[in-house]
Amino acid sequence: MSVVARGLLPFRLSICGVAELHQFAGDVTHILGILDPGTPQPDGYAHHPAARRNEFRFYDIVTPSEGRDLPGERDVAAILEVGDRLAADRVDHLLVHCFAGVSRSTAAAVSLMAQRNPGREADIFATLAEIRPQTWPNTVMIRHADRMLGLGGALVEALRLHHIATAHRYPEVRTLISSVGRGHELPAEYAVEGSGPHEPV
Repeated sequence: MSVVARGLLPFRLSICGVAELHQFAGDVTHILGILDPGTPQPDGYAHHPAARRNEFRFYDIVTPSEGRDLPGERDVAAILEVGDRLAADRVDHLLVHCFAGVSRSTAAAVSLMAQRNPGREADIFATLAEIRPQTWPNTVMIRHADRMLGLGGALVEALRLHHIATAHRYPEVRTLISSVGRGHELPAEYAVEGSGPHEPV
């Protein structure tokens, strides 16, 4: 069931990584993109010449890292401001992307859905799992969104349950999350010392 069918957003929502941008050419009216600081605009934007774009640059990390700042409240506030503008705009299809379409983009999409649907956190993550099954939303971003939207921990708890379900269902996601130094986010039965490089997901 789509985000529209569930009544969570009044427009189509898609999520992808940079390498997939071309797959959505045709009817995307708005793009929300998140990449690392200093990263150039993706070549894939050429497939969406008429889309209105909001671009953000911050790292996909969840623990402090030398030379890299955690996603901040200001970053999430700016994403929620985009949500406010979308509510007043004519939107047919919003495409949210990050580098791989796994972490920052999915956290942004969840935040936008939560902004309009307090109390429907379970529906939000169920919809995310249908739109983009193998996901691991950035925990820091979700914590900021939960606090800023006054959700009292409900969004964070829904994320925890989503992580458990994803870890059980997709071994390849467990491997990916461990490889980028985020193994501590896995459920206890899968948790390992995450010592891999901090590559964006």
